[in-house]
Amino acid sequence: MNTLKIFGEPIIDANSIAQIKRCLTGPEDRATLTADAHYGYGHPIGGVVAYKDKISLSGVGFDIACGNKACQTNIRAADIDKEKVMDEIFKQIGFGIGRPNPKPIDHPVFDAISKAECAPQRGMMKLAMDQLGTVGSGNHFVDLLEDENGWLWIGVHFGSRGFGHRTTMGFIALSNGKKFDEHAPEGGMDAPPILFDAAGELGQDYLAAMQLAGQYAYAGRDVVVNKVLEILGAQSTFEVHNHHNFLWEEEHFGQKYFVVRKGATPAFPGQYGFVGATMGDTSVIIRGVESEQSREGLYSTVHGAGRVMSRTQAAGKKRWRNGKVEYLSAGLVDWKAAKKVMKARGIVLRGGGADEAPECYKKLEEVLAYHAGTIEVMHRLRPVGVAMAAADMHDPYKD
Repeated sequence: MNTLKIFGEPIIDANSIAQIKRCLTGPEDRATLTADAHYGYGHPIGGVVAYKDKISLSGVGFDIACGNKACQTNIRAADIDKEKVMDEIFKQIGFGIGRPNPKPIDHPVFDAISKAECAPQRGMMKLAMDQLGTVGSGNHFVDLLEDENGWLWIGVHFGSRGFGHRTTMGFIALSNGKKFDEHAPEGGMDAPPILFDAAGELGQDYLAAMQLAGQYAYAGRDVVVNKVLEILGAQSTFEVHNHHNFLWEEEHFGQKYFVVRKGATPAFPGQYGFVGATMGDTSVIIRGVESEQSREGLYSTVHGAGRVMSRTQAAGKKRWRNGKVEYLSAGLVDWKAAKKVMKARGIVLRGGGADEAPECYKKLEEVLAYHAGTIEVMHRLRPVGVAMAAADMHDPYKD
């Protein structure tokens, strides 16, 4: 019989619950939904599934290895010029599409790409080199945060950019009997999950390609954090780094599984994680603890606060024409008012848009409360500066 553990069911939409149930395929599969869960493509965000013999492309998603990294620095938040530092972050790091400061970056991950087991990934070298260390758009960010003792932290959230997106699209094409570089329909929100036989050639090829995209995403987050440290003239004293769109081979209840987490942070006992809130709310550093709830939840927790309003509802309907955004209808969020609130709270904002306003999300503290007994909060991080792609920065590679 299938086993499903739901955290925070009262605040999760029915579509997400129905979606995670559709992802279960066999009597030995197990699943969980985290309290920040919301509807996704074929697999809910905040959904975790442990398969005995399946590799889930849908569970990893389009932004392979999207994840968070947080870094505590050796300087005090009160000692920096917030406006100046945020200007430099927005100037020197690429948000949206392209890189405003395209300096060549040498990194060992490029050697790995040149030797990729998945041959088409070798042909993505230029794309990978151009985009390493860029952040993208959507809910991806570079934040400066202050902990309860006044120390300044850096927090980043993004994934494998175009390299991961093209990898995903290639395997969707292969799953449809097409060639890697041929177009194939992505499928709608309610499309059945794309699953590969774990023992089959396609499943093994996807695993290898996904692992490489994971290396690339880790490298990108390292590059961005190091750039911010350079801008600050600071050193790192503690770091937390993990994926939340990925697949791992793990043991649960005495059996081995292929565990896919989409918008869910691994939280094994003693494992640290960085969970970002909204641009205006307090983020946290968490650590997993052992409990029956943790085991039932496949040692997984939230990756953020969780959306309650779609991007179109928030910002209005828009389209891109000749590289520029055109708004076709108004949204529910008063973005000017939201920015005034941010400014009044001393948060320096660069970029962002109505679809990322705090009111588009659940409250992180409420979400975390549903995971009581599975994690402990080690630090609470108040936002000092937030940098995101502006609403008019187009990015085709966001998830």
